[in-house]
Amino acid sequence: MAKERINKCIELLEQGENLYYTGTGPLTYENGKKQAKTWADSLVADFEHNPFDLVGLQAFMQGLVDGGPTNSGHRTPTVIATLPSNCRTLQEVRANAWQVRHVLSTGVHGILHTHARQADAVRAFVEECRYPFQTIGLDRGLVQGQRGAGGQGYAAGIWGVTGPEYTKLADPWPLNPEGELMLGLKIEDRESAANAEYIAKVPGLAFAEWGPGDMGMSFGYADAHDPPYPTDMDQARTAVKNACDDNGMAFLSSWNDPSLDAEGRLRFLMDWGVRIISGGGEEQAKRGREITGRQMPV
Repeated sequence: MAKERINKCIELLEQGENLYYTGTGPLTYENGKKQAKTWADSLVADFEHNPFDLVGLQAFMQGLVDGGPTNSGHRTPTVIATLPSNCRTLQEVRANAWQVRHVLSTGVHGILHTHARQADAVRAFVEECRYPFQTIGLDRGLVQGQRGAGGQGYAAGIWGVTGPEYTKLADPWPLNPEGELMLGLKIEDRESAANAEYIAKVPGLAFAEWGPGDMGMSFGYADAHDPPYPTDMDQARTAVKNACDDNGMAFLSSWNDPSLDAEGRLRFLMDWGVRIISGGGEEQAKRGREITGRQMPV
């Protein structure tokens, strides 16, 4: 019998299914209750572009619990958060590790870190998300985890487990097959793309995206978020996708091509092997699930 997962998105990826997501909306208890039955597989709390409201995120997470379970039987939808800081350098990651600790202490199921440029910075990010007693991956370049005890109580309650159970489960998947955290990266500028092969080899990562808006700006384009893309951006997109494929990571992408209808855009992403499909909303998710014959209730 398959393991019953806390993290719905990990369960879906293990089943070979694609993921569909949307934003959290307002970080309030009331909206959490409303979003407990969301059509999306995951909800993204965007602190890259919005105020860093951890009190609101705590309330939202409790609302998800109280409005749940999901129609798929999970305690909550998967919630992923971005951070106000970036993952550009080792020094930046270490100096802002408090953001990692505080976000994870709300009970979210993962972090999507932005502007990942260097492998040593990414390695530090993974280490900051892990408890020191975890040993998987220490023979692959990681050092002891840096997340301290004392902040797991609220998160454990959100997950519906005890504190000791939480500390064992709150480890990055698929590095730890029993882990329930999804760590991802935005590999979204010229330096990032050039280093994508090395960045993606860092143990502990589940997914990555190529961030076309910021990627385009780094190449000198004021607004190149959507296709058709210049050759240098297409090369960057392919480099990030190949790095994900080579290291068992899910690739996240949108494809807002004006020359294609909604079905054509979805088919392009699926045919290209994109596992986390961005854009298109509920209707695109519904159609994508029909195409793959998903069995898990929405």
